[in-house]
Amino acid sequence: MSTPLLSWLKSFWFNPSYDSLAVVTIYKPSFADGMYMGTILAFAYSFTQKNPPKTRQKNEGLMEDRKANTIAVISVIAVIVVIIVARVSLKLSKAFFLICGASIAVILAVFSCAFIRHSYNRRRRLLESQLKTEGRELRIEYSFLRKVAGVPTKYRFKELEEATDGFQALLGKGSSASVFKGILNDGTSVAVKRIDGEERGEKEFRSEVAAIASVHHVNLVRLFGYCNSPTAPRYLVYEYIPNGSLDCWIFPWRENNNSHARKGGCLPWHLRYKVAIDVAKGLSYLHHDCRRRVLHLDVKPENILLDEDYKALVADFGLSTLVGKDVSQVMTTMRGTRGYLAPEWLLERGVSEKTDIYSYGMVLLEVIGGRRNVSRVEDPKDKSKKKWEFFPKIVNEKLREGKLMEIVDRRLLESGGGVDESEVSRLVYVALWCIQEKPRLRPSMAQVVDMLEGRVRVDEPPGSRMILVDLLAADEDPADHRNLARLLTSVSSNVDYIVINYPSNVAMMGNTDLCSKHIRTIVYSLKHIMINCQWSLHA
Repeated sequence: MSTPLLSWLKSFWFNPSYDSLAVVTIYKPSFADGMYMGTILAFAYSFTQKNPPKTRQKNEGLMEDRKANTIAVISVIAVIVVIIVARVSLKLSKAFFLICGASIAVILAVFSCAFIRHSYNRRRRLLESQLKTEGRELRIEYSFLRKVAGVPTKYRFKELEEATDGFQALLGKGSSASVFKGILNDGTSVAVKRIDGEERGEKEFRSEVAAIASVHHVNLVRLFGYCNSPTAPRYLVYEYIPNGSLDCWIFPWRENNNSHARKGGCLPWHLRYKVAIDVAKGLSYLHHDCRRRVLHLDVKPENILLDEDYKALVADFGLSTLVGKDVSQVMTTMRGTRGYLAPEWLLERGVSEKTDIYSYGMVLLEVIGGRRNVSRVEDPKDKSKKKWEFFPKIVNEKLREGKLMEIVDRRLLESGGGVDESEVSRLVYVALWCIQEKPRLRPSMAQVVDMLEGRVRVDEPPGSRMILVDLLAADEDPADHRNLARLLTSVSSNVDYIVINYPSNVAMMGNTDLCSKHIRTIVYSLKHIMINCQWSLHA
């Protein structure tokens, strides 16, 4: 049983711009190892304030006016009494006493009113200053308590504009979103993501934000809140992670596509292995330990952040989908990033947690090799030309040849950083299991964690029967297409089918014309026609 230790309740004496009630209950840790308690949220509340601020200030003003009037009346009565006593005792003329008495009464009344009004104004300014200070402190405390309770905060656009200094501190930019650094009123550093062209409805947007914000794990970036508007753009407010994204730490600067990210360096091997475990734990929590499974659907190095201790945190749930525990697959619009899309998604067969596992396997290979999975390199036969390379194919070949160390990032080998060959082998095995073309052959993320931490033996994966090349670039020249065709032809005898994804003008494969604005798949019915045939691509 748990015992409440703290309940906090506070209300404002003025009209607040935020909700003015927050309740936080802290429970004793009375759970066994491996057990945890999720977040309990109150979706609504209401209360009535019997003495509203305006009425209170009005009553105080009336009391001050009554006090001033009373003092003035007493002063006049005192003057009249003095005049009567002086008239009787000194026997002066009546006119003299009337003039003196009236003058003194007027002077006393004026000075009394001026003194009381000055005192009243001074007290009012002091009260307003105290209320303003108290209000700011309570807003800061309220903001802090909302973060502790895990409740997503709805920010006003003006707040985010001030926090980011007019959206000038750009951290990164993608095709449909930009990320800016900001500092909130309570001093919290945040990363504000501006989403352009958001088509989801307001209700759906709020529901997903609430679900994602209630997810808390040491390897997931926290979502503090959002700024919603009927039209684009919309804003998501995340915690700020100082060391940036993983791509800045594993890819050479010339290969890093994120031109807005700062240069990170070369991450040593022991930290790369730790990052692999951290990311697996974060995804495992999303897939297995949430009330509703969360599919990330955009796992890539740019969406993995490193904190000051180089702990990896999975970020950017902008494409995530919520799935019920009893639902194995869900149909959704294809989105994500080239090079990380699972075959079943390209073949429009629905997505599941296995889709994230495929993307994770692709990320593992990039962590090992320090290079992109799909890249253009110099043709050894003709230095003036470029050819396409699919890194998973190279890894598979080196595994069969027993030369796994040749695929490791050469910067690590040259620096003598102590690369553990057994860990390299383990990571390669896990990665190749994760990128199996058949989803049922891929392990779950919980099994991946057990494999990486050595609790489960990792068998050698079967040979890949499909090479997936997801190239969505629209500005390639015919020479690149011919090089890609040559690459695929050289391995066509070992594959059942090959999926090539071009946005436009991919004309002929064998004797089959496939002209489309966006060619996403080559269906299974053509796989036998493709075996051992000559391939040619014409732009």
